[in-house]
Amino acid sequence: MLEKVDLSRALTKEEAEPKLKKLQERLRILQQAALHAPIAVTLVLEGWDSAGKGTLVGKLVERLDPRGFKVRSTNAPLEEELYRPWLWRFWMKLPAYGEIVVFDRSWYGRVGVERVEKLARPDEVERAYQEINDFERALTDDGQVLVKLFLHITRKEQRKRFEKAEADFHTAWKIQPEDWRRHGQYREYLGVYEEMLERTSTTNAPWVVVEATDKRWATVELFERVVQAMEKRLKAIGKLPGATRLSDVVAKPPRPKSPPKKKQATKGAE
Repeated sequence: MLEKVDLSRALTKEEAEPKLKKLQERLRILQQAALHAPIAVTLVLEGWDSAGKGTLVGKLVERLDPRGFKVRSTNAPLEEELYRPWLWRFWMKLPAYGEIVVFDRSWYGRVGVERVEKLARPDEVERAYQEINDFERALTDDGQVLVKLFLHITRKEQRKRFEKAEADFHTAWKIQPEDWRRHGQYREYLGVYEEMLERTSTTNAPWVVVEATDKRWATVELFERVVQAMEKRLKAIGKLPGATRLSDVVAKPPRPKSPPKKKQATKGAE
Protein backbone atom coordinates (compact mmCIF):
# COMPACT_ATOMS: atom_id res chain seq x y z
CA MET A 1 0.00 0.00 0.00
CA LEU A 2 2.51 2.64 1.15
CA GLU A 3 5.14 1.64 -1.39
CA LYS A 4 2.69 2.48 -4.19
CA VAL A 5 2.05 6.02 -2.97
CA ASP A 6 3.23 8.68 -5.43
CA LEU A 7 5.69 10.67 -3.33
CA SER A 8 6.71 12.90 -6.22
CA ARG A 9 3.63 15.10 -5.80
CA ALA A 10 4.59 18.70 -5.20
CA LEU A 11 3.39 22.29 -5.43
CA THR A 12 5.34 25.38 -6.34
CA LYS A 13 5.30 28.37 -4.03
CA GLU A 14 3.12 30.21 -6.56
CA GLU A 15 0.62 27.33 -6.59
CA ALA A 16 0.55 26.71 -2.86
CA GLU A 17 0.33 30.21 -1.36
CA PRO A 18 -3.05 31.34 -2.78
CA LYS A 19 -4.59 27.95 -2.00
CA LEU A 20 -3.29 27.99 1.54
CA LYS A 21 -4.49 31.53 2.16
CA LYS A 22 -8.06 30.62 1.15
CA LEU A 23 -8.00 27.40 3.16
CA GLN A 24 -6.74 29.14 6.30
CA GLU A 25 -9.52 31.71 6.10
CA ARG A 26 -12.11 29.01 5.44
CA LEU A 27 -10.91 27.01 8.43
CA ARG A 28 -11.20 30.09 10.66
CA ILE A 29 -14.82 30.43 9.56
CA LEU A 30 -15.50 26.73 10.12
CA GLN A 31 -13.95 26.90 13.58
CA GLN A 32 -16.51 29.52 14.59
CA ALA A 33 -19.30 27.51 12.96
CA ALA A 34 -18.22 24.41 14.91
CA LEU A 35 -18.20 26.44 18.11
CA HIS A 36 -21.78 27.61 17.65
CA ALA A 37 -23.16 24.34 16.17
CA PRO A 38 -21.60 22.93 18.43
CA ILE A 39 -19.57 19.99 17.10
CA ALA A 40 -16.31 18.42 18.24
CA VAL A 41 -13.41 17.94 15.81
CA THR A 42 -10.53 15.50 16.30
CA LEU A 43 -7.53 15.43 13.99
CA VAL A 44 -5.17 12.46 14.31
CA LEU A 45 -1.67 12.91 12.87
CA GLU A 46 0.47 9.82 12.51
CA GLY A 47 3.45 9.01 10.30
CA TRP A 48 7.20 8.64 10.15
CA ASP A 49 9.66 10.49 12.36
CA SER A 50 10.61 13.76 10.61
CA ALA A 51 7.64 13.51 8.25
CA GLY A 52 6.62 17.03 9.30
CA LYS A 53 3.87 16.51 11.87
CA GLY A 54 5.04 19.31 14.15
CA THR A 55 5.42 21.78 11.28
CA LEU A 56 1.94 20.98 9.99
CA VAL A 57 0.38 21.39 13.42
CA GLY A 58 1.97 24.82 13.73
CA LYS A 59 0.69 25.85 10.31
CA LEU A 60 -2.79 24.49 10.99
CA VAL A 61 -3.37 26.48 14.16
CA GLU A 62 -1.46 29.69 13.41
CA ARG A 63 -4.61 31.61 12.37
CA LEU A 64 -7.18 29.86 14.55
CA ASP A 65 -8.74 31.27 17.70
CA PRO A 66 -6.49 29.78 20.43
CA ARG A 67 -9.47 29.52 22.79
CA GLY A 68 -11.06 26.91 20.53
CA PHE A 69 -8.35 24.33 19.95
CA LYS A 70 -5.89 22.16 21.84
CA VAL A 71 -2.82 20.21 20.68
CA ARG A 72 -2.19 16.89 22.39
CA SER A 73 1.29 15.37 22.13
CA THR A 74 1.25 11.71 23.08
CA ASN A 75 4.08 10.48 25.29
CA ALA A 76 4.55 7.43 27.49
CA PRO A 77 1.59 6.92 29.87
CA LEU A 78 1.76 8.30 33.38
CA GLU A 79 1.77 5.90 36.34
CA GLU A 80 -1.88 6.58 37.18
CA GLU A 81 -2.83 5.90 33.54
CA LEU A 82 -1.25 2.45 33.71
CA TYR A 83 -3.87 1.46 36.29
CA ARG A 84 -6.72 2.12 33.87
CA PRO A 85 -7.79 0.72 30.47
CA TRP A 86 -5.24 1.91 27.92
CA LEU A 87 -7.71 4.06 25.95
CA TRP A 88 -8.79 5.94 29.09
CA ARG A 89 -6.08 8.59 28.76
CA PHE A 90 -7.24 9.39 25.24
CA TRP A 91 -10.89 9.60 26.24
CA MET A 92 -9.84 12.25 28.77
CA LYS A 93 -8.18 14.37 26.07
CA LEU A 94 -10.99 14.39 23.51
CA PRO A 95 -12.51 17.73 22.48
CA ALA A 96 -15.59 19.16 24.11
CA TYR A 97 -18.43 20.12 21.79
CA GLY A 98 -17.30 23.20 19.90
CA GLU A 99 -13.58 22.44 20.22
CA ILE A 100 -10.87 21.25 17.84
CA VAL A 101 -8.21 18.88 19.19
CA VAL A 102 -5.11 17.83 17.27
CA PHE A 103 -3.36 14.62 18.35
CA ASP A 104 0.32 14.67 17.42
CA ARG A 105 0.54 10.89 17.62
CA SER A 106 -2.34 9.10 19.28
CA TRP A 107 -3.88 5.80 20.35
CA TYR A 108 -2.27 4.25 17.28
CA GLY A 109 0.94 3.90 19.24
CA ARG A 110 -0.51 0.66 20.64
CA VAL A 111 -0.46 -1.00 17.21
CA GLY A 112 2.61 0.90 16.00
CA VAL A 113 5.63 1.69 18.15
CA GLU A 114 4.41 -0.41 21.11
CA ARG A 115 4.13 -3.41 18.82
CA VAL A 116 7.58 -3.01 17.25
CA GLU A 117 9.32 -2.17 20.51
CA LYS A 118 7.43 -4.98 22.30
CA LEU A 119 5.95 -2.58 24.86
CA ALA A 120 2.62 -4.37 24.51
CA ARG A 121 1.96 -8.11 24.45
CA PRO A 122 0.92 -9.72 21.13
CA ASP A 123 -2.59 -10.40 22.47
CA GLU A 124 -2.92 -6.75 23.59
CA VAL A 125 -1.91 -5.55 20.15
CA GLU A 126 -4.32 -7.91 18.40
CA ARG A 127 -7.20 -6.88 20.64
CA ALA A 128 -6.37 -3.20 20.14
CA TYR A 129 -7.39 -3.15 16.46
CA GLN A 130 -11.02 -3.84 17.33
CA GLU A 131 -10.87 -1.63 20.41
CA ILE A 132 -9.70 1.26 18.25
CA ASN A 133 -12.43 0.69 15.68
CA ASP A 134 -15.07 0.56 18.43
CA PHE A 135 -13.63 3.68 20.06
CA GLU A 136 -13.73 5.66 16.81
CA ARG A 137 -17.22 4.37 15.98
CA ALA A 138 -18.43 5.74 19.32
CA LEU A 139 -16.95 9.15 18.46
CA THR A 140 -18.42 9.40 14.98
CA ASP A 141 -21.80 8.01 16.10
CA ASP A 142 -21.87 10.90 18.56
CA GLY A 143 -21.47 13.32 15.66
CA GLN A 144 -17.79 14.07 16.09
CA VAL A 145 -15.66 14.97 13.08
CA LEU A 146 -12.71 12.56 12.99
CA VAL A 147 -9.89 13.09 10.48
CA LYS A 148 -6.96 10.63 10.41
CA LEU A 149 -3.86 11.49 8.39
CA PHE A 150 -0.72 9.40 7.93
CA LEU A 151 2.31 11.36 6.70
CA HIS A 152 4.43 9.20 4.43
CA ILE A 153 8.05 9.66 3.34
CA THR A 154 10.67 7.21 2.08
CA ARG A 155 13.54 5.84 4.13
CA LYS A 156 15.94 7.87 1.99
CA GLU A 157 14.01 11.08 2.62
CA GLN A 158 13.88 10.38 6.36
CA ARG A 159 17.65 9.93 6.48
CA LYS A 160 18.12 13.18 4.55
CA ARG A 161 15.97 15.07 7.06
CA PHE A 162 17.75 13.52 10.04
CA GLU A 163 21.14 14.58 8.67
CA LYS A 164 19.91 18.09 7.86
CA ALA A 165 18.50 18.50 11.38
CA GLU A 166 21.70 17.23 13.01
CA ALA A 167 23.79 19.67 10.98
CA ASP A 168 21.88 22.65 12.37
CA PHE A 169 22.66 23.71 15.93
CA HIS A 170 19.07 24.83 16.46
CA THR A 171 17.50 21.50 15.50
CA ALA A 172 20.20 18.95 16.35
CA TRP A 173 18.55 18.26 19.71
CA LYS A 174 15.51 16.81 17.93
CA ILE A 175 17.42 13.80 16.62
CA GLN A 176 18.13 11.25 19.33
CA PRO A 177 19.79 7.80 19.18
CA GLU A 178 16.39 6.09 19.27
CA ASP A 179 15.41 8.00 16.10
CA TRP A 180 18.34 6.48 14.23
CA ARG A 181 17.53 3.08 15.71
CA ARG A 182 13.96 3.29 14.42
CA HIS A 183 15.32 4.49 11.09
CA GLY A 184 17.23 1.21 10.90
CA GLN A 185 13.91 -0.59 11.49
CA TYR A 186 12.16 1.21 8.62
CA ARG A 187 11.20 -2.00 6.83
CA GLU A 188 9.71 -3.50 9.98
CA TYR A 189 7.75 -0.33 10.72
CA LEU A 190 6.57 -0.22 7.12
CA GLY A 191 4.87 -3.61 7.49
CA VAL A 192 3.36 -2.65 10.83
CA TYR A 193 2.01 0.64 9.48
CA GLU A 194 0.51 -1.03 6.44
CA GLU A 195 -1.38 -3.50 8.64
CA MET A 196 -2.49 -0.65 10.91
CA LEU A 197 -3.86 1.34 7.96
CA GLU A 198 -5.59 -1.69 6.48
CA ARG A 199 -7.26 -2.86 9.68
CA THR A 200 -8.35 0.50 11.08
CA SER A 201 -9.48 2.34 7.96
CA THR A 202 -13.25 2.12 8.22
CA THR A 203 -16.22 3.70 6.48
CA ASN A 204 -16.85 6.06 9.38
CA ALA A 205 -13.15 6.77 10.09
CA PRO A 206 -11.02 6.27 6.96
CA TRP A 207 -7.30 6.88 6.81
CA VAL A 208 -5.82 9.42 4.40
CA VAL A 209 -2.20 8.84 3.37
CA VAL A 210 -0.54 12.22 2.78
CA GLU A 211 2.42 12.38 0.41
CA ALA A 212 4.77 14.34 2.67
CA THR A 213 8.00 14.62 0.67
CA ASP A 214 7.00 18.10 -0.49
CA LYS A 215 5.99 20.18 2.51
CA ARG A 216 3.79 22.55 0.52
CA TRP A 217 1.80 19.65 -0.91
CA ALA A 218 1.41 18.07 2.54
CA THR A 219 0.26 21.37 4.09
CA VAL A 220 -2.40 22.04 1.46
CA GLU A 221 -3.57 18.42 1.63
CA LEU A 222 -3.92 18.64 5.41
CA PHE A 223 -6.02 21.79 5.22
CA GLU A 224 -8.20 20.44 2.41
CA ARG A 225 -9.00 17.25 4.30
CA VAL A 226 -9.88 19.03 7.52
CA VAL A 227 -12.00 21.66 5.74
CA GLN A 228 -13.86 19.01 3.69
CA ALA A 229 -14.63 16.91 6.78
CA MET A 230 -15.90 19.88 8.78
CA GLU A 231 -17.99 21.17 5.90
CA LYS A 232 -19.56 17.75 5.42
CA ARG A 233 -20.62 17.49 9.06
CA LEU A 234 -21.87 21.08 9.30
CA LYS A 235 -23.88 20.64 6.10
CA ALA A 236 -25.44 17.45 7.48
CA ILE A 237 -26.82 19.36 10.46
CA GLY A 238 -27.82 22.40 8.42
CA LYS A 239 -25.20 24.75 9.85
CA LEU A 240 -22.68 25.10 7.03
CA PRO A 241 -21.67 28.76 6.69
CA GLY A 242 -21.62 30.20 3.19
CA ALA A 243 -19.53 33.18 4.26
CA THR A 244 -16.08 33.78 2.83
CA ARG A 245 -14.95 36.21 5.56
CA LEU A 246 -14.80 35.64 9.28
CA SER A 247 -16.45 38.99 9.92
CA ASP A 248 -19.57 37.69 8.15
CA VAL A 249 -19.84 34.81 10.63
CA VAL A 250 -18.91 36.34 13.95
CA ALA A 251 -21.62 38.79 14.93
CA LYS A 252 -20.26 41.95 16.43
CA PRO A 253 -21.90 42.92 19.73
CA PRO A 254 -24.10 45.99 19.53
CA ARG A 255 -22.33 49.19 20.33
CA PRO A 256 -23.30 50.39 23.80
CA LYS A 257 -25.24 53.60 23.78
CA SER A 258 -23.51 56.57 25.24
CA PRO A 259 -25.18 57.90 28.40
CA PRO A 260 -27.20 61.06 27.79
CA LYS A 261 -25.30 64.22 28.40
CA LYS A 262 -26.29 66.16 31.45
CA LYS A 263 -27.84 69.47 30.69
CA GLN A 264 -26.00 72.37 32.17
CA ALA A 265 -28.09 74.57 34.39
CA THR A 266 -28.68 78.01 32.92
CA LYS A 267 -28.50 81.13 35.01
CA GLY A 268 -31.86 82.65 35.73
CA ALA A 269 -32.59 86.30 35.06
CA GLU A 270 -31.99 88.55 38.06
